Amino acid sequence: MTHLQAGLSPETLEKARLELNENPDTLHQDIQEVRDMVITRPDIGFLRTDDAFILRFLRARKFHHFEAFRLLAQYFEYRQQNLDMFKSFKATDPGIKQALKDGFPGGLANLDHYGRKILVLFAANWDQSRYTLVDILRAILLSLEAMIEDPELQVNGFVLIIDWSNFTFKQASKLTPSMLRLAIEGLQDSFPARFGGIHFVNQPWYIHALYTVIRPFLKEKTRKRIFLHGNNLNSLHQLIHPEILPSEFGGMLPPYDMGTWARTLLDHEYDDDSEYNVDSYSVPVKEVEKELSPKAMKRSQSVVDPTVLKRMDKTEEENMQPLLSLD
Repeated sequence: MTHLQAGLSPETLEKARLELNENPDTLHQDIQEVRDMVITRPDIGFLRTDDAFILRFLRARKFHHFEAFRLLAQYFEYRQQNLDMFKSFKATDPGIKQALKDGFPGGLANLDHYGRKILVLFAANWDQSRYTLVDILRAILLSLEAMIEDPELQVNGFVLIIDWSNFTFKQASKLTPSMLRLAIEGLQDSFPARFGGIHFVNQPWYIHALYTVIRPFLKEKTRKRIFLHGNNLNSLHQLIHPEILPSEFGGMLPPYDMGTWARTLLDHEYDDDSEYNVDSYSVPVKEVEKELSPKAMKRSQSVVDPTVLKRMDKTEEENMQPLLSLD
């Protein structure tokens, strides 16, 4: 076991080996393989390329080097393309702070039986007069940034439960195609978190209809992990044991305190360290090259075939076309 795996329990180490193809003997080499590819994207400012940071992307993509690098690139590209979202990206930002206080997101104290963190959202809590849907997305992304620091969660992942009780048609009308695309890109395509399940409960017909519209634009893997329970909490309990759920989900625990996770973040005044501004992304390629040894520079040419990169860019462009047509 290397120092990079020091935070993992023996059970999680074994899970990482079996499910994610994580090998302590080749861990540093795996990380370097991904770091070597940074030179192929001089258009992106890679603000972090340290070992611990790259490792979370490898875990999110089961140690497929090229897929891990693609996710790493998309992570910074998303921030580069949405600079306004990441200004004042901290728990004390007024919009983020209010969203957090209303439980966007909440986090249950107990992990599920797979060791996954359970996040909860009570959709009707959204106060449109005090913060926007973008603020909610920012609060969720900031929370994930804090949680993903835990190596156990990098391996075991997350579960999301969204309660749509009392979510009005007027509120739903704010879920525009452009807003949904922003969320899909930020959570599905650009963040190194493993989501083991996304559960809708008490969803009204218009949320079901909305999901039908966006379903074709979700990855197949994502679609398979979305469960629409409606009012049938028994089906939810078959996947998440009621012993660890609050009473709102038919669980055995007291009602959820919406401010629990907000207080945790605000006590630490969590800040993502990086100021995502235009200057931050103007990172000269030479600065990136400092982290690459001559051997690494040479390896990067063989690891990343330019024809593959070209094909990847073309594929990504084709995949984005349906999303763009939503507007």
